[in-house]
Amino acid sequence: MKIINRTKYIDFIRPFVNKDLIKVLVGSRRTGKTCVLLQLIEELKNIDTKANIININKEDADFRHIANNIQLYDYVKSKSKQNAQNFVLIDEVQEIKNFEIALRELLVKKYDIYCTGSNARMLSSDLATHLSGRYIEIPIYGLSFQEFMSFHGLDKNKDTLLKFIKYGGLPYLINLKLEDDVVYQYHKNIYNTIILKDIVARYSIRDVDFLDRLTEYLCDCLGSYVSSKKITDFLKAQQVKLSINTVQNYLQYLVNSFFVDRVKRYDIQGKKLFEINDKYYFRDLGLKHSIVPYKPNDISKVLENLVYNKLVSDHYKVNIGKLGDMEIDFIATKNNQTKYIQVAYQLTDDKVMEREFGNLLQIPDNYEKIVVSADDFATGNYKGIQHIHILDFLTV
Repeated sequence: MKIINRTKYIDFIRPFVNKDLIKVLVGSRRTGKTCVLLQLIEELKNIDTKANIININKEDADFRHIANNIQLYDYVKSKSKQNAQNFVLIDEVQEIKNFEIALRELLVKKYDIYCTGSNARMLSSDLATHLSGRYIEIPIYGLSFQEFMSFHGLDKNKDTLLKFIKYGGLPYLINLKLEDDVVYQYHKNIYNTIILKDIVARYSIRDVDFLDRLTEYLCDCLGSYVSSKKITDFLKAQQVKLSINTVQNYLQYLVNSFFVDRVKRYDIQGKKLFEINDKYYFRDLGLKHSIVPYKPNDISKVLENLVYNKLVSDHYKVNIGKLGDMEIDFIATKNNQTKYIQVAYQLTDDKVMEREFGNLLQIPDNYEKIVVSADDFATGNYKGIQHIHILDFLTV
């Protein structure tokens, strides 16, 4: 299996090495968390030539005997060295019962701890309860477009962008032919693992059929507002009865497994979040397109998803903007700085130009404003608003 360094994650982790914090790498299955840990081992050896590395991979049968916090603690102690800094790396830590208790005990004894997990709810709730203020979450995403080009040796052009849209950014694709039959069979296996292991088994789901239908519904509603009531109304029309509470739970399970992200609306004038009608974006479009195939008519919403993924992987907090009756596709904030972003496939006429640029011009502040599109000549600015081609936006 080929492994290519993802230096941006190592660069992000490096300042926290040997700090009194547990480093938790979180993300969906097969986004490359294990490979980041392997690269981190080499980084730790470079930092400390005498480092004692204790590496536990819960997806490896050799570590099947570590099932709870006591067994985890005893194993780590048995592999420790007194005259060296002990680094503990645990892959898929949520597979160990009461793992947070062992991590707390090891942290007190000055172990430097790194772990990965594939379930946001379990990690955040358990760690917050037992280790409040003593850990940092580091999101791991699938390949960016820049990484996708580098991994596959492709040039920056529309054909490469289409491959990225259709097949997504799971790192293991470097070992496969980028062909529909091959890639989507792999994606379907990953999807089944997420659904069956990270959701059905973990939350004791009974109605697996509805869970599949719900993911299909989210695929069809990409870039549109979604509410539990809309979903229950849709189901009623098909003679399926489920409570709003059940629908809300299932949606949350999909978010917890990092399959989709829920993005809330933000009132720019009132400076508050709306409680209903969120949007859902997919962590990996390849997985999405293995469920509902890519259709060229979906390109505008797909580009929206790509822009969202780029923003969050660059550590922006992202919301949908509302300004009166107008919508701003994304409000992205980081380090007290804000960007307003509109996404369009093509600015085909004056009406589209007025909608995309005009909405941004109505925002009464001086933060950066950007229109992203796939127009061949998407460059320059309009009344101070940047116009950027999607290929350039994804590779900044």
